Amino acid sequence: MADRTVDAPLPPGSVVGVLGGGQLGRMLALAAARLGLKSHIYAPAGDNPAFAVAHAATEAAYDDRAALDRFAAAVDVVTYEFENVPVETALHLRRAVPVAPSPQVLAVTQDRIHEKSYVAGLGVPVPGFAAIDTAADLAPALERLGRPAILKTRRFGYDGKGQARIDPHADSHAAFRAIGGKPAILEAFVPFERELSVIAARDWRGRFAAYDVPENEHAGGILRRSTVPARIDGATADAARAMAQRIMEALGYVGVMGLELFAVREGGEVRLYVNEIAPRVHNSGHWTMDACLVSQFEQHIRAVAGWPLGSPARHADATMENLIGHDADRWREIAAEPGAALHLYGKRETRDGRKMGHVNRLAPFGSRDSG
Repeated sequence: MADRTVDAPLPPGSVVGVLGGGQLGRMLALAAARLGLKSHIYAPAGDNPAFAVAHAATEAAYDDRAALDRFAAAVDVVTYEFENVPVETALHLRRAVPVAPSPQVLAVTQDRIHEKSYVAGLGVPVPGFAAIDTAADLAPALERLGRPAILKTRRFGYDGKGQARIDPHADSHAAFRAIGGKPAILEAFVPFERELSVIAARDWRGRFAAYDVPENEHAGGILRRSTVPARIDGATADAARAMAQRIMEALGYVGVMGLELFAVREGGEVRLYVNEIAPRVHNSGHWTMDACLVSQFEQHIRAVAGWPLGSPARHADATMENLIGHDADRWREIAAEPGAALHLYGKRETRDGRKMGHVNRLAPFGSRDSG
């Protein structure tokens, strides 16, 4: 079945349906409201902070066909805030309403083997990888890819979950057990100089816009901070954005995408490798909320609603810091800090490792060195 499309800009008052009720859905709903658009959040039962700021909300399972039909009848376009929405859910909704990004994008990005194979097939560099179906597959794969290596579940897994590093003398079978003995991907370790990402948008007509490239720092598999400008030269930034555009065009992508990259110095030159595609707004793009006139969230709403894409230009240098677990207890101190923009997600329960908010710290444009 051909994808339904948004052929003309949805006028103010139209309803954008969002699958998923977390913080990304919350920020999408707030961005839609700024444009005079309404949001309808659909999510299973749980802590859904997006419900608090949406025009309407449906609490139902992703396989509840009757609830999905009612949802589709109440919205003008459907998007999602996270990539693990069942493909069958997106396909069912597409019969009645445009869905962006397309269900085919979910099918590619929900399986790490499919994703890496797809990107490599476009001629875009990725780290070496191998499919691991059983523990017996590990020895030959490690022989080919070397140690250390990273073992990840093929599906699901985020913020370091579902991953295990296999060091030179580690028990590879123990690593396989640590990720639950599930079908996995083994990835060659990349001795990266920096972790980068591209936050880019593409609309229904194929128009493309990308933000400045942030440099990212992780701890325990969780993004801690993103800084713009990244310490890279203009040629590397251009190459990163070109990779994102190539992938998005091949996928027929509509909306904002996050592309995670490793920058590796090889023979005195910087080479980029794709780590992962995120078919949604991305944590490393949260700085755009305060350092740009059009945030990644507004850009995503514009793209899926058929509006003109906004300028991705920034007016300030910025560092985004995630507030993880009890970091958010510092809200009074952060709120009093000059140059800091605090964003709290309204989650009911604080847990270690859980993203509770973020803070964007701004500095005058050009005050930080790049390249």
